Formats: sequence, C-alpha cells, structure tokens
Amino acid sequence: LLFQIMASREQEKKVLKFEIFLNETLRPDLKATLEERDKIYEEIAEYLSLKNSIEAIKATDLPQGQPLKTKVDLGCNFYAKAVVKNPQKVFVDVGLGFFVELTHDEAIAFIEKKTKLLDKKTDKLTQASTKIKANIKLVLQGLRELQGMLV
Repeated sequence: LLFQIMASREQEKKVLKFEIFLNETLRPDLKATLEERDKIYEEIAEYLSLKNSIEAIKATDLPQGQPLKTKVDLGCNFYAKAVVKNPQKVFVDVGLGFFVELTHDEAIAFIEKKTKLLDKKTDKLTQASTKIKANIKLVLQGLRELQGMLV
C-alpha cells in the first residue's frame, strides 16, 4: 500500500511536469510562431497591394512629366487627395527601414522576389507550427495515459 501511494505521488509529479511544459513552453511557442507567420502574411499582402497599384499606374499611360492625382488612405479608411509629381518612380521599403526609389519594372521585380522569400519563411513557420502541434498532441496523449494510471 505504501508503495502504491509513493508510485501515485510520482505519477502526479510527472503529470504536473507535463502540464507545466505544455502550458509554459509548447502553447506559447505555438502562439508566437503563428503570430510571426501572420505578420509575414500581412507584409505579403502589403507588397501585393503595392504591386497592384504600380500596375494600375502603368496602365494609365500618363505622359512623362504629367502629375498623377489620386487619393491616399491615411488609415482607418480616411482618404486625402494627393498629387504625385513624378509617378514614373516609387519608393519601396526594402527592409530595415530603408526605402529605395525604383522604376515600376524594378519595383515589380523586387516585389516578386521579396514575396517568394516571404512565402518560404511562411512555409518554414507553418512546418514549425505543425511540429509544435504534434508535440502538444503527444504530451496530451502522455497525460491521458498517466492520468489513466492514477485512477
């Protein structure tokens, strides 16, 4: 009887360790991985929106030197009228807070390369999140088995 009580306490300690590992390590890691992936998806969406805008500007075939009149989203769907004096070039965020002035074709080429790179990053994060989810299931299965032994 004493041996059973000691074995039961050891199993309870194991259950507690697994629960702590699950709640303090695996679940926060999964949340952080998914949040990072979502940020990259937002960045991809911004680049694709820029690409669409550039293609729309190219389609207007404005004569060289003629300004472009447009509306700019200031945030939260508040728009202001804007005049772009030279719509033949755009400034593109290339990372680390640096912006580079590019022609439309250069910007589109950069955006395509950047989105491919970001897609690879999201694939890696998706694989990482899948591994973490598998580890969570494994720990949960182990907990069920340990708790089944306690009963």
